[in-house]
Amino acid sequence: MPTYLAPGIYVEEISGGARPIEAVGTSVAAFVGRAPDASARVNEAIAIGNWSQFTRLYAPEGAASTPLSHAVYGFFLNGGSRCYVVNTGTGPITGGGRRKAGLEVLEAVDEVAIVCIPGLTDVASYDAVFTHCERMKDRVAIVDGPGPDPVEDLNRLIQVGTAGGDGDGGGLRPRDTLYGAVYYPWITVVDPLAPGTLVDVPPSGHIAGIYARTDSTRGVHKSPANEVVRGALNVLHRLAQSEQELLNPAGINVIRLLARGGIRVWGARTLSTDPEWRYINVRRLFIQLEESIEEGTGWVVFEPNDRTLWKSITRDISAFLTRFWRDGALMGRTPQEAFFVKCDEETNTTETIDAGMVITLIGIAPVKPAEFIVFRLSQFAGGATVETEGG
Repeated sequence: MPTYLAPGIYVEEISGGARPIEAVGTSVAAFVGRAPDASARVNEAIAIGNWSQFTRLYAPEGAASTPLSHAVYGFFLNGGSRCYVVNTGTGPITGGGRRKAGLEVLEAVDEVAIVCIPGLTDVASYDAVFTHCERMKDRVAIVDGPGPDPVEDLNRLIQVGTAGGDGDGGGLRPRDTLYGAVYYPWITVVDPLAPGTLVDVPPSGHIAGIYARTDSTRGVHKSPANEVVRGALNVLHRLAQSEQELLNPAGINVIRLLARGGIRVWGARTLSTDPEWRYINVRRLFIQLEESIEEGTGWVVFEPNDRTLWKSITRDISAFLTRFWRDGALMGRTPQEAFFVKCDEETNTTETIDAGMVITLIGIAPVKPAEFIVFRLSQFAGGATVETEGG
């Protein structure tokens, strides 16, 4: 309390109590690979806001396109607005020296939510980007399926690849992970650095742009599927429904050329075999919620660990999750059905308090995509009546 020494009217500013939790962004992508100018800003994470900025920094006049440049172009074309580029030059995407390189550079960039390694489809590259995302826990990887030659034996696509297995009949599917998704096949586009030339490119950059577009128009809870791939003129392997029935259960997200729908993303799965983490939008929603709550409750540190604090934590997180429920991100007719937040004497025992900890239990029911739409049709005698004649 301030000390008042003279009669008069005094105005005090006091806190309203509530500390709204803001949702973190989910649309910033990072692309790691060789730029058209292999010597430009090597192993630096450079923020890029548009295609023109990328060409000024990484693609001098006359330079030939690379999978990295195609990915960045496809990202902005499909709705992306901000990304980071790490040009590895002629080196690998991971470094072993004292200076960080490739994916390691991105460890210091908290803003990144999507990581792509365009065109790299070998087992070692898959494992490197998945390990990076699993360690960071705040981002997912989008990787490309094999290309550019179509894979005739689809059984290879659903078998997990092993070191040395590529090219000798071994599996081509990336390993199981909660933090990654794979897309197949490659797509045909116009080369942005050689207008009029058609080229076959890995789709990861275009898909990352679709992630960003869907986040902006619908929210991260909406699966980034049944979306048109802007700039795609053809697919390298036109898959039939029967072929996708083999790939989809294995977590291979297919890009389909549909007779009436154009070229669309026709899958929304992670590479995880755990049913709880089957869908990429569920994984990304949890990442957003976890990171938002972590950042939004930073004020809690060093506060008195008592009932007042517990009620404040419950109030702030409940208000935050209620907004997600209203936006359609959580399942349930009421907020009580959609989530719970528990921070009380049961979660914070004397032993917990003595250890300097405050524990909050949070449970949510995320919405999941309607992946299989089933209409059951039958015949019936519509409008027919039975008349009985009597004498």
